Amino acid sequence: MKKNILATLTGALLASATAMQAVELPDIFSDHAVLQQQSDALLWGWAKPGAKVKVTPSWDNDTRTVTADSKSGRFEVRLSTPSASYTPYTITFDDGTAPATLSDILVGEVWFCSGQSNMEMPLRGFGIQPIEGAAQAIAYSGKYPGVRMATVPKRQSYTVEDRAEGKWQVSSPANAPEFSALAYFFARSLNDILNVPVGIVQCSYGGSKLESWLPKEVLDTYPGYDMEAEKNDTTVDPWHRIGVLYNGMLNPVKGYTVKGFLWNQGESNVGKHDEYPHHQKEMVELWRKLWGNPDLPFYFVELPPWSYGDGEGRWAAYFREGQHKAAEITPNSGIVCTTDLAYPYELEDVHASQKQPIGERLAFMAAARTYGIKGMPHIYPQYKSMETKDGKAILSFTNSTGGLNPNLNLEGFEVAGDDHVFHPATAVEDWNNYTITVSSPEVPEVKAVRYCFKNFAIGKLKDMLGLPLVPFRTDNWDVNDATTAKPHNEP
Repeated sequence: MKKNILATLTGALLASATAMQAVELPDIFSDHAVLQQQSDALLWGWAKPGAKVKVTPSWDNDTRTVTADSKSGRFEVRLSTPSASYTPYTITFDDGTAPATLSDILVGEVWFCSGQSNMEMPLRGFGIQPIEGAAQAIAYSGKYPGVRMATVPKRQSYTVEDRAEGKWQVSSPANAPEFSALAYFFARSLNDILNVPVGIVQCSYGGSKLESWLPKEVLDTYPGYDMEAEKNDTTVDPWHRIGVLYNGMLNPVKGYTVKGFLWNQGESNVGKHDEYPHHQKEMVELWRKLWGNPDLPFYFVELPPWSYGDGEGRWAAYFREGQHKAAEITPNSGIVCTTDLAYPYELEDVHASQKQPIGERLAFMAAARTYGIKGMPHIYPQYKSMETKDGKAILSFTNSTGGLNPNLNLEGFEVAGDDHVFHPATAVEDWNNYTITVSSPEVPEVKAVRYCFKNFAIGKLKDMLGLPLVPFRTDNWDVNDATTAKPHNEP
């Protein structure tokens, strides 16, 4: 009897030891994953230190053998992926103990999506904050089995982590409600345009600052940012803490081979418009370095209309201006304008409901700039120049072939004279020259014009394809708005 018990215990211990030596894969490599097509896709995991791991993908059945690190047991392997298709593949990892096999792997286009709550916001919406068209999107989501998403759970850490949860899920009515709405609409649109599988790695945290997604060694170079001091500062909101999301969420999935980055963030940095463009540029450069590709595209979303403490204030307008500057100084980046995508009743709702048009505009930009599809609407009309005549201002625009619509009852313009005080203006479009003349009886000689240059202003002027005119100011006057900026603050 004792011998049988001893044999049973010995067998259990051996089985346990064997299981501990088996290959361990991070959640980012799970069943239903999407790998970037025609790339040397990076995969990694852990095995017994020094173990030989054989990796075999079913698309070519060519086995690659790699050796796990002698101390950590981590191994990396690059797989040459085929062209995109809806053919499901398997990938087997065998270290000689217990093989691990990934199933239903698709090869297509993969994008990394990050930011704060407007990227995180799921199709089911937040409390009393719905997503427009969510019911239809969820109901028909089963028509897009090639659209898949891996969501990295929200986690903060003051130490650099190498593991994070978040397995891949296939688009379906059961899964789609928890998908990032913006990322889902982007993926669905890109899937329709390219007719290939589209995978999204969704890594966002509501309320986070840009600096939350940077490592300590970068933050230490920024005046006023001290990650070590902040660690013990109980007055700092958890979602505003710097560096902790890089450690807890980004680092564990860095390097997963992607086609590009999508970014929707900024509410928590309002008031920092002077430094933000350079911080974002440095973040993009860092992420590209972490992913081993200095040319990965980075497309991001213009700050949404919201009160930011005072709907008539201008701090958010200065910040949007800074975002466009960031796009100008960062190679292979672009910004989609969203000033038209808010309803009047959303003045105090930073989570505007119209996420589908934003996702589609990002997809159009990617289709045109990354995939080279000609004719895609992705270039926004912008202010070009101003001349004055009889005390009025005549405005010209770029990227506005065919003029701007509607061409009557033009709203959102303000003018100022030498006193720098802005007044609502009357604007009239010249239907022949596609210019707009702006004036006000309170400003005898117009010196400056602003359009939708407020915290909350809904832009109604659009080009012939429905892309909105980018908010602008013709002046370069210093910030003289005493309104206090209210950064996005959420638990």
